[in-house]
Amino acid sequence: MQDAIVIGGGFYGSMIALYLMKMRGFKAVTLIEREAALLNRASYNNQARVHNGYHYPRSFTTAFRSRVNLPRFIKDYPDAVVTNFTKLYAIARNNSKVTAKQFERFCHEIGAKLEPVPASVEKLFEPRLIEAVYLTEEYAFNSRELAGEARRELDEIGVEILLNTRVKSIHRQGNESLSVTYEQDGKSIERSTRFIFNCTYSGLNQFTGDFPGTQTKLKHELTEMALVEMPDALKGLGVTVMDGPFFSMMPFPARGLHTLSHVRYTPHMQWNDAPDVDPYHRLEHYHRDTRVDRMIRDVARYMAPVANVQYRDSLFEVKTILVKNEGDDGRPILFEQHAQLPNCYSVLGGKIDNIFDVLEKLDAEPIH
Repeated sequence: MQDAIVIGGGFYGSMIALYLMKMRGFKAVTLIEREAALLNRASYNNQARVHNGYHYPRSFTTAFRSRVNLPRFIKDYPDAVVTNFTKLYAIARNNSKVTAKQFERFCHEIGAKLEPVPASVEKLFEPRLIEAVYLTEEYAFNSRELAGEARRELDEIGVEILLNTRVKSIHRQGNESLSVTYEQDGKSIERSTRFIFNCTYSGLNQFTGDFPGTQTKLKHELTEMALVEMPDALKGLGVTVMDGPFFSMMPFPARGLHTLSHVRYTPHMQWNDAPDVDPYHRLEHYHRDTRVDRMIRDVARYMAPVANVQYRDSLFEVKTILVKNEGDDGRPILFEQHAQLPNCYSVLGGKIDNIFDVLEKLDAEPIH
């Protein structure tokens, strides 16, 4: 019997598997991933941003936790963190949910660095649409470096990794154990375990058997993250304009490009989570027509040089959020122990650096 089976080989699943063996003394941990490699889905297909709080002026808790977690992430994964760019935040004049004064006060409250930009940078923005521009301190991560580091650590400590393997069902076995049934190489295999950690992000509720589903309501968005090459005037910059007419351009180190996202055009469709609607099946069959032309056209109103970006590719993925946080943009972790299945946990986080909040939750659990 396994000590634990971790379902989902993204960053969260990989780090939880490591934690169980390094910090809780587990001897036999198996990590199951449906893709051909670790950190290949949501951990890769995102803005590659290591948050420092600025992004969440309407959710103090999320912002504050970002400020706490940033230095920990840099310390633990220095080779994956990219700092060689200038990060700007700008506040839109019209339809913004946060004014420049409110943003300044918010940054002061969470202790986030905020400085005025030089005139040479300020002139990149359209003053009729932008109220203020700030120099901030925020970084990116190289998801390929992070995946390589996670794989090396897992191999060194002896976590069993099953790739191209999909868990289909979870069952209770008496009072002390659980089982998972998975498909591998066309065969159906059942294995027993003492603990299960469900870290499948958008697929949290896609299991049959005795799995009850999460009590927390989830919502999915099918999103497009455009990958672009920046013009000379914008090279070396990361830019976020908020908070309403929102867009962001961040370095994407794994490809040597920038992501371009837009509040209106990045989400292609959205729906409430349901056990009979597989989000990844919906993504697989989506036509994936890019909206990058509309993104560029609108963003160029705020920053004229954006009209000269060169489109290279798009990352399509399912993004999952907690319904209760739709209004404030907060990104707390979901951490549920299922009462009907003792020792079965479901975990979801909206940001890579939330992993430390997960590990703190696990520290408080009677897992041994």
